[in-house]
Amino acid sequence: MLGLITTNLTRRLGRTILTSFGVGVGVATIVALLALSAGLTQTAAGFIHLGGSDLGVFQAGVADPTASRLPMAVVKRLDSNPDVASATPLLLLVNAVKRSQSSIVFGADPHGFFSRRLVYVSGHPSIGREVEIGDGLASQLKLGPGGELTVDGRRFVVAGVYHSGVAFEDLGAVLPLTVAQQISGLQGQTTSVAVELASGILPSVARRSIQHQLPGALVIADAGEAARAGANEVLIQNATLVIIIIALIVGAISVTNTMAMSVLERQGELALLGAMGWSARRVATLVVGEGVGVSLLGAALGLLLGVIGSQLLVSVMGVGTYVTPSITAWILGRGLLVGVSIGVLGGIYPAWRVTQMPPLRGLARA
Repeated sequence: MLGLITTNLTRRLGRTILTSFGVGVGVATIVALLALSAGLTQTAAGFIHLGGSDLGVFQAGVADPTASRLPMAVVKRLDSNPDVASATPLLLLVNAVKRSQSSIVFGADPHGFFSRRLVYVSGHPSIGREVEIGDGLASQLKLGPGGELTVDGRRFVVAGVYHSGVAFEDLGAVLPLTVAQQISGLQGQTTSVAVELASGILPSVARRSIQHQLPGALVIADAGEAARAGANEVLIQNATLVIIIIALIVGAISVTNTMAMSVLERQGELALLGAMGWSARRVATLVVGEGVGVSLLGAALGLLLGVIGSQLLVSVMGVGTYVTPSITAWILGRGLLVGVSIGVLGGIYPAWRVTQMPPLRGLARA
C-alpha cells in the first residue's frame, strides 16, 4: 500500500508540492509561535530570579515586567516580613543605551544582594556615579574599565566588567539605584523588588504571606506564573490557538480539494481495484493515506521553516537579548500532530466518495 501511495503522490507532483507547501506554512507558523511562547516563559524565569532571588514582587496588572512601578516603601515593608531574609529594589531602564538598544540598565542598591553577587572579571564595583557593565555588553561595545558608556544621554565612566551567568544581565549594565532614579525621573520608585527568603521558607508560603502584606502587588515565584500574568504570553497563546484552528480548517479544505480531484480523475482505476478484490474500506484507506502523505510532507517542511522562522522572528522584533525561541520535542510533536490531523480530515470526504461510487460507472471510465 505504501508503494502505491508514493506512486500516486508523485504522479501529480506539482499538485502534491503546492498542497504540501500550504500545509507547511500553517505548521511553520504554529511551531514558531509555540517556540516563542516557550522562550518568553524562560525569559520570565530570568526576570523573576534576578540576582539569584527566590521570588519577585511587581506591580499588578502590567503587561510587561519592565513597565512595573512600585514605591520604595515596599522594600521596608518586605524587610519586616519574617519570611524574607533580604529585599533588593531594582529599577529597569530599557532602550537607555543607544549603541545597544536591546540592553537593560539595572538600577540596583550597591549594598543589596543583586550587586553583591556580581562577579567582576575586571575593574571594581562602581563608586558614586560610575557604571558597571556585563561582559557580554563589554565585548559587544569593546568597552572596559575606564571607558565611557552613555545611558539615556548621560555619560558614565565604566568602573568594572561583571559576569552573572544570566544573558540579559551580562548584556546589560548596572547603575546605583539613586542614579538610575534621577536620570529616569522615577525618584522614590522601583520596577521590582527581588526577594531572598529566610532559611527553610518555601516560595509558595512566602508568596501567600507577602501577597497578604501587599495586596496591591503581584508576587511571582516561578516562570509559569510570570508567563500567565503577562499579556504578551496570553496574546501569543491565543494567537497560536487561532492559527491552529485556521490551519486545520484551511489545510483540511486544501487537502480535501486535492484528494477529491484525484478521486474524480482516477474513478476507473479505483473501481478496477474494487473489481480485483479490494474492499471499499481498503480503497478508502488508500485515499486517506494519500491525504496523510501530502500532509506529512507539508509538516516536515513546516517543522524546518518553523525552527528557522522562530529565530528570524525574534531577530526582526529586536528582542533576541531577552527571548530565545525554545524548540522542544513537544513543540515539534504538536506541529507534526497538526499536520497529520490535516491529512486525516482532508481525506475523509474523498474516501467517503470512493465508497459511494458505483463500480460499473467507475469501470466504464477505466
